[in-house]
Amino acid sequence: MNPVARLDHAHVWHPFTQMRDWLRREPIVLVDGRGATVRDLHGRRYLDANASIWTNLHGHRHPRMDAAVRAQLRKVAHTSALGLANEPASRLAARLVALANPPRRDPSPAPPLRKVFYSDDGSTGMEAALKLAYEFRRRIHGPRPAPRFLSLGGAYHGDTIGAVSLGHIDRFHAAFRGLIFRTDRAMAPFCYRCPHNRAKPERADARTHRQCRWECVDSVGRQLERATRAGRPYAAFVFEPRLQGAAGMVPQPEGWLPRVAERVRSHGAQLIADEVMTGFGRTNAGQDPHLFASVGAGVQPDYLVVAKGLTGGYLPMAATLTTDAVFDAFLGEYSEFKSFFHGHSYTANQLGAAAALASIGLLTAPGARPGRDRLARAFAGALAPLWESPWVGDIRREGLVAGIELVRDWRRRTPFDPAEQVGIRVTEAMARRGVLTRPVGDVLVLMPPYCTTVRELQRMAGVMREAIDEVLGTAG
Repeated sequence: MNPVARLDHAHVWHPFTQMRDWLRREPIVLVDGRGATVRDLHGRRYLDANASIWTNLHGHRHPRMDAAVRAQLRKVAHTSALGLANEPASRLAARLVALANPPRRDPSPAPPLRKVFYSDDGSTGMEAALKLAYEFRRRIHGPRPAPRFLSLGGAYHGDTIGAVSLGHIDRFHAAFRGLIFRTDRAMAPFCYRCPHNRAKPERADARTHRQCRWECVDSVGRQLERATRAGRPYAAFVFEPRLQGAAGMVPQPEGWLPRVAERVRSHGAQLIADEVMTGFGRTNAGQDPHLFASVGAGVQPDYLVVAKGLTGGYLPMAATLTTDAVFDAFLGEYSEFKSFFHGHSYTANQLGAAAALASIGLLTAPGARPGRDRLARAFAGALAPLWESPWVGDIRREGLVAGIELVRDWRRRTPFDPAEQVGIRVTEAMARRGVLTRPVGDVLVLMPPYCTTVRELQRMAGVMREAIDEVLGTAG
């Protein structure tokens, strides 16, 4: 075992990792990267098939991204945002507001997002939105009853305590039930496993399988109505637009989000859009020109949270966008103590803001969107042969995100026993072949950087098929 790996085993505790398993094998130690490829200590190269856990948009060591960070380093790396402003963060806020409020033929009935609160990552960005919505409700409608929140089954919104309170995935959240506040669970639109879906299993894209009467929308409507009748309406509905990531890369059927948003609005609740994973063109590629999934779906939230790809995967930074109405609720004289008493040491960090401005410049450059659209079409083509595997139950693709669900019996959609660690074993077999990703249970994730070539996409999918065959065999 090399010296770095020994140090890792001796001292580093890895996130979302069973460390007993980790300590049984020599880890891959990455030392550098370029484009969609990273390299380990032994000189072996790997395709970064999940964009370094959903963060990297433009590839590693992109010259414009590197140049932007170097240029900012020649000025200053960080100064506090408590009582001070800085140029990169101010310019970035203006860019984010413009992206979140594109010109519309028919003006949105919801107020525009005009204010930006910075934090460090997706969890802290969601924490800020949660606190703002909680206190806004109290200030507008009074402190009683205490504000409550509604989120989707399978929700994951981060690992700070408030964000955990919004989540409904037992393997991530159950251990912390004694620490969190209760959040009600709404029925998620998971067409592949929906009890109301009347379509028979086929070897085809599950998005074509929605044959129902929008029972999931009606279910959310009934929850809202019960809460209103009981005199305990919700402060906000929290959702990932277009796609639920940690739930298993679950796409929402076209039209679901506007229908639910309309019902939420009619009951006086706000909308919190978690775009930590879905934003910056990741889910919209090949569908519409907007960089944010909620905007593309025709829904204007009251809070829009971005992180991960905000800086192109270079530095930790998040932003929570909200409206003038929310901002104004925190205005007052100093003696009234109406300020938003929340923040972080690295809020509005200049290096992160400089990287984010460079990333947005790349995303909005001439030819960038057509390039992502072409890549999305090639991605669909590269994934199609995976349907031939008897172990593939569903392929869920939204833009440049894909989740390939492995099942024991695709006709009955029978899952594997979690103890079999099928997803982990397949991704380990992929790593041995030079492709890196991490599963969500038995859902294999592919989320390529935007610089990925068609040949690299085909290699990612081809290696996945080889790894599935190695672990599970070729006959179902």
